[in-house]
Amino acid sequence: MKLKRLAGWVTAVAGFLFLSAAPGLTCAQDSKLATAQPPRMLAPAARPTRDPRSTEEFAGLKFTADQKGKIDEIHQRMAARKEVVVKSETLHADQKDAMVAGLGRMERGEIIKLLTPEQQKEVLKKARAAQAAAREDKKQSSQ
Repeated sequence: MKLKRLAGWVTAVAGFLFLSAAPGLTCAQDSKLATAQPPRMLAPAARPTRDPRSTEEFAGLKFTADQKGKIDEIHQRMAARKEVVVKSETLHADQKDAMVAGLGRMERGEIIKLLTPEQQKEVLKKARAAQAAAREDKKQSSQ
């Protein structure tokens, strides 16, 4: 019985040590790749701190008071997380951009889960229309 308990502790400690060493190993690999890539030419002020689509998809929807309260909580929580990412000194600019964009997608996903099925269909229609417009703009700009 004591041997099993000791084996469990040893396994947990070994797992913890492995997990704490893994980020250092991945950072070492990323630093080699980062030197090979050309630097991004965006100025720090030009980087978006939030995804502009986050409110456009939900414009025109009528939310209940409960939905409004929950959406406000989601916005506050994600804004705090985005602020931490933007202020981080350990991340590169492209990593910050990717993380902020990912948090924006997470925020929209959480908000969509709160919507009624009818509201979800309306948001899906708007998203598809925006994608089609973006494809059309890209097609015109490439020609």
